[in-house]
Amino acid sequence: MLILAASSAHAALPPAGMIAPFVLLLLCIALMPLFAAHFWEHHYPKVAISLGLVTAAYYVFVQQDWHPLHHAAHEYVSFMALVGSLFVISGGINIRVKGQATPLVNTAFLLIGAVLANVIGTTGASMLMIRPWIKMNKYRITGFHIVFFIFIISNCGGALTPIGDPPLFLGFLRGVPFFWVLAHCWQAWALAVGLLLAVFYVFDAVNFRRAPEEVRELETAHEDWFFRGLLNVLWLGVVLGAVFLPKHLQETTVLGVFSIPALVMFAAAAASYFMTKREVHEANDFNFGPVKEVGYLFAGIFLTMIPALQILQSGEAVQLTSPLQYYFSTGALSAFLDNAPTYLSFLAAAMGHEHLSVDSTADVVKFAAEHAPHLIAISLGAVFFGAGSYIGNGPNFMVKSIADKSKVHAPSFVAYMVYFSIPILLPILIIVGWLMVHDSH
Repeated sequence: MLILAASSAHAALPPAGMIAPFVLLLLCIALMPLFAAHFWEHHYPKVAISLGLVTAAYYVFVQQDWHPLHHAAHEYVSFMALVGSLFVISGGINIRVKGQATPLVNTAFLLIGAVLANVIGTTGASMLMIRPWIKMNKYRITGFHIVFFIFIISNCGGALTPIGDPPLFLGFLRGVPFFWVLAHCWQAWALAVGLLLAVFYVFDAVNFRRAPEEVRELETAHEDWFFRGLLNVLWLGVVLGAVFLPKHLQETTVLGVFSIPALVMFAAAAASYFMTKREVHEANDFNFGPVKEVGYLFAGIFLTMIPALQILQSGEAVQLTSPLQYYFSTGALSAFLDNAPTYLSFLAAAMGHEHLSVDSTADVVKFAAEHAPHLIAISLGAVFFGAGSYIGNGPNFMVKSIADKSKVHAPSFVAYMVYFSIPILLPILIIVGWLMVHDSH
């Protein structure tokens, strides 16, 4: 699942100009909601798909090579199977909260979400917890509540297991041992999550003190928690079980695009949707809007980014040596290029420098054992920096969409980066990289 294969060796690299549709799509995602919100709301599917078709036409009519498109289709379907199934199943579990949260309760909630993200994935944890998060803070919720939720639960929290975030699952499929990430990255995870929680607590304490007295009294009310739709925990188990299907089933596809794990995930999502009581979905305000938005935009992204990834994988654009260089380079692209294929691109480049192949399980195991600092850097860079923008990781857009539909102010694409990811997240990730990557020799 989420397997990104290099284009056939004989295919010529695309010209640099073919990166233009990808750049244009990123600019549209960033700027259209600011300057043409009404047009973008109604026509973003057409824009995303049209730009993707420009890239597709280049490979069909100029390169006359279907292989990159086939790989992108397989990758996209697998991506949507994982993200979509966790979205649907988590949407069938309703957590009701009575009473409001203090800064300490909020901080504990985010920590629980960071741990849970490693069990049901960042997508599952995000979809399960975003609605109670909004309800807990409904009297004083602001943009930073949404942003820190994305930072911690939708991204950084999922850095301990392959289930946690798609890039790590991709590495697991290629041969990285399941518990390798936990053994090698837990200290960096603890530092990153700890620093983010500390900063959040300060922000939230200030927000709490500024709230009117009657709101603060509500905030200190006793919290009561109610759970409905717990049958869906079974379907979450089915999705997670698909992760551990035997390798020969992992590699089996239908029509060359639908992997067996992806089909299992789609089936689990369908069973969950039709077996969940309507009142549970209504209580969650469940609808397919967020996953449709992710589906359309990432269809365009997965197509338009093919030339960029091919140029990157060729080695002509990757002249890196130290783990810290891999950490920041993987991170810089993961913030905008989707962190799953970016992870594999830099893993392939790093292994290529050691004359190893990312397509060989034995080589991946050898690389993980003998070049752990490089793999740590690539893993952390992909997962942590996925929080750098709304398009760095699938759950980010979903959380924003749910917040918008709940009438909560979520920052725009540009405001998210200008006011939060660059001044707050980036310094923290620089500290984490310098302490946990630079010194890991």
